[in-house]
Amino acid sequence: MKSTRDRILQTLLRHPRSTVIELAKAVGINPISVRHHLTSLQGDSLVIAEEERHGVGRPRMIYLLTENGLEKFPTRYLRLTTRILTQMKDHFPQPMISEMFKEVATTMADEHAADLKGLSVEERLDMMKDLLTDEGFVIEWEKQGSQYLIHEITCPYLQVGQSHPEVCTVDQTLISRMLALPANKIQCILSGASHCTYVVQNLAV
Repeated sequence: MKSTRDRILQTLLRHPRSTVIELAKAVGINPISVRHHLTSLQGDSLVIAEEERHGVGRPRMIYLLTENGLEKFPTRYLRLTTRILTQMKDHFPQPMISEMFKEVATTMADEHAADLKGLSVEERLDMMKDLLTDEGFVIEWEKQGSQYLIHEITCPYLQVGQSHPEVCTVDQTLISRMLALPANKIQCILSGASHCTYVVQNLAV
């Protein structure tokens, strides 16, 4: 049996931009309890609230799922992505596919080029970490002598990468572009390691 929290999320999936009263009727609990659950869901970044004009008078609050909230539900994006990549590899040479992934990463990094100007390597590392976190990675970095080790504890591309390892060039290229330094992979989860690790040599040292 689904929890009240899950039923609220399911209702918002089917009926986005619902009010507290509408959710209370759909889920079968009182509005006060709905507000309590919505506060918790907002704290978990699964739901957001927006003001909406509705006739005369004060605007009402409506609720909708965030991107994280939508990802709580099964999708077929992974299957579609894998099929598209398989078809592309059947029609285009391998170097072209690899270059395409590099261009995706380059575009992502270049969007932050202005923010990177004048930053130290470690400040760039923190910005790179934030960007990859937004993409779904869990990243940690550490300094060892004149080197920096970047650990990808989790990778959102893992399932796709098992069939299409070329996708790994996205994060590697992104790291290199944002740090303006070569990033060399020294271990990879696809090869049996617990996580992926890149090493970057600080050339300024």
